[in-house]
Amino acid sequence: MNVCRKWCSWTLAAILLPCFAVTAARVQAQDKHVVTSQQLSKDAARPAETRGANEAALRQLFSSEQAQRALRSANIDYSKVDKAVSQLNDEDLARLAERSRQMQDNFAAGRAGSLSDRDLLIIIIIAVLVIALVAVLR
Repeated sequence: MNVCRKWCSWTLAAILLPCFAVTAARVQAQDKHVVTSQQLSKDAARPAETRGANEAALRQLFSSEQAQRALRSANIDYSKVDKAVSQLNDEDLARLAERSRQMQDNFAAGRAGSLSDRDLLIIIIIAVLVIALVAVLR
């Protein structure tokens, strides 16, 4: 009887020990993937922050004195462009915002006071693209 108990105890230990080890490993692996609510909030806010920055970049370009003159010369209403900016999808907005940032960097690099005909044309093209993309997406 005593031998039977020992054998059962060892058998039970041999069966349960790996189960506990696997369970502990799973729990430990799950702990590594726990995301805090603070991190989730940050991740959720990131796209909105990016979109806001992209909209601001385009609006900054279009609100400059030079861009306003370029828009007027092409008979493009700034309010339509401004309204269209908020209606662009994220991908188009990011692409146009990047282009506007490049132009603004060029202005800051030494040509701040004057825009070439090429620069004015780029501003007009960006404005027309904004309006056209919104019209197509509707």
